[in-house]
Amino acid sequence: MSTTVEATRPDRSAVRSLLRLWPYVRPVRARLFTAAVVAIVASCLSLVIPLVLKWMVDGPVADRDVGGVWLGALYLLLLGVAEALLFGFRRWLVARPLAGVEAAMRADLFRHLQRLPVAFHDRWASGQLLSRGTTDLMLVRLFLAFPLTFLLVNGVTIVVGAGIMLAQQWTLGLVLLAPVAPLVFVIARFEARYSSVARTAQDQVGDLTTVVEESVLGIRVIKGFGRHRSQAAAFRALSGRLRGTELVKARLLAGIFGVIMTVPELAIGAALVLGTMQVADGTLSAGTLVAFLSTALALRWPVDAMGFLLAMSQEAATATDRYFDVLDAEVEAEVEREGKHGAGDGPVEWTGPLESTGLVESTGPVEGGLRFEGVRFRYPDASEDAEPVLKDIDLHIRPGETMALVGATGSGKTTLTALVPRLYEVTAGRITLDGRDIAAMPREELRTLVAMAFEEPTLFSASVGENVRMGAEHAGDEEVVRALDVAQARFVDALPQGCATQVGEQGLSLSGGQRQRLAFARAVVGRPRFLVLDDPLSALDVHTEALVEAALRRVLRDTTALVVAHRPSTVLLADRVALLSGGRVAAVGTHHELLRDNAEYAWLMSGAHAEERER
Repeated sequence: MSTTVEATRPDRSAVRSLLRLWPYVRPVRARLFTAAVVAIVASCLSLVIPLVLKWMVDGPVADRDVGGVWLGALYLLLLGVAEALLFGFRRWLVARPLAGVEAAMRADLFRHLQRLPVAFHDRWASGQLLSRGTTDLMLVRLFLAFPLTFLLVNGVTIVVGAGIMLAQQWTLGLVLLAPVAPLVFVIARFEARYSSVARTAQDQVGDLTTVVEESVLGIRVIKGFGRHRSQAAAFRALSGRLRGTELVKARLLAGIFGVIMTVPELAIGAALVLGTMQVADGTLSAGTLVAFLSTALALRWPVDAMGFLLAMSQEAATATDRYFDVLDAEVEAEVEREGKHGAGDGPVEWTGPLESTGLVESTGPVEGGLRFEGVRFRYPDASEDAEPVLKDIDLHIRPGETMALVGATGSGKTTLTALVPRLYEVTAGRITLDGRDIAAMPREELRTLVAMAFEEPTLFSASVGENVRMGAEHAGDEEVVRALDVAQARFVDALPQGCATQVGEQGLSLSGGQRQRLAFARAVVGRPRFLVLDDPLSALDVHTEALVEAALRRVLRDTTALVVAHRPSTVLLADRVALLSGGRVAAVGTHHELLRDNAEYAWLMSGAHAEERER
């Protein structure tokens, strides 16, 4: 996702953008201020050198005093050493604190990304987020370490140097200061143009990062279909766009550097001619002219560096904007609809997993379990007049009951299951767990009660045990072994280090069925009160599926479960079946009732039977 629109906002201000860094800079402000003072002192020492030269030319040199010349040379050496030591001390002062600032910003970004809703991650490319946490934060750190200090240091140095020159000879000083006004105008134009181009370049870096990441993660698909040439062509195209943008930046920098370096040189040349004429007329001493020109030359680096420092500042400002593009995104609110839809029923006390509560189906009116009441859902980025994905869903899974969710592709099954742990928020209606509106529950509590196994299993670059324990952080070895047994995942014992074996990025060192079984083990390791399974057995062979289903029956006896199913063997695990069609619940009943009374369900199951026979 590219966000270059931010760079073209008419009200954008680099200063306002950079001021947003203050909360991170504030803890280290004392060291940064000290470093700035040290740098100013070091820079001003360079302006003392012309004064020593004036004394030497008008004094020892004019009087042919060799001892005075050597004394002056010693003063110059001491000033140079002091300046070098002070600049080294400044760098030492800022190195560690700014590394801490970068680390804190990166930690905040990662923490914020974990709290952002799934809808946000659906819209944003991972490469864009990655570039914000790496390249952009590096630019911010470099700005705080160098341009932030030296814009102040160079500004003070230029003002002090201009004062010294005016005090020595005001006419020559005015000649040198004449180009200031046009330079300010040129720099203002440069900043506006460079800001837009810098933002475009940083967005293109994010796009390029996305392509690289996708190519690495999808290398099996690329090689399997022989698409390495097309991927290389796509990379070259994006790389070419980035190269073009970087060349525009280089042309802008070349232009500003040319102006900033040429105009002062012309002014120094004019001052040299005028000063020489004044020395010849006897109205100016040779030492004063030497000191004046030496001061002007000492100011060349502060003036020349302004273009470079302003460019770095603009890049840091756009990097800051990109960073806060993410940090400004609204996180999942802990409590969004408290007090609505019956939330006043009060909390239900739980004593632990169902194995310890002994819940059984009541013979009277059932208020507990998992209930959908008038649930409608439209994806957040969909237009208001778009057709909802789910329409007026009313469904009740009683405590301890297992309900299978069946429907054609695109009917909304996966979307419905994602609403239970609040991966997405319902557009209308409500969902309750044992009478409590999930929108009024803290997410941490909700996701402790509800466990999910997704159709596409995602594993992390960690050990088998660590992947399973993501379902219950404090699960012991016995719980992990039990979960692996339920998932028929004892293939782990044959791995080189057993549960300590690293599965690699995305778990691609394992087969699809093995990944799916580990993901299933992760869902059941915490003995959740509510279990949501999105076709968790789709990658298993028929024999392993039968073993997993046998173990799953024991698990489902002790939990309230909603299971997306495509195969009759999975449907038979359920007490009842809900048929989802066109985003609505078309029918609810047992498997045999729906086979007898519902043509769509019978058609779906006949296709599933044919698939199983082929398997």
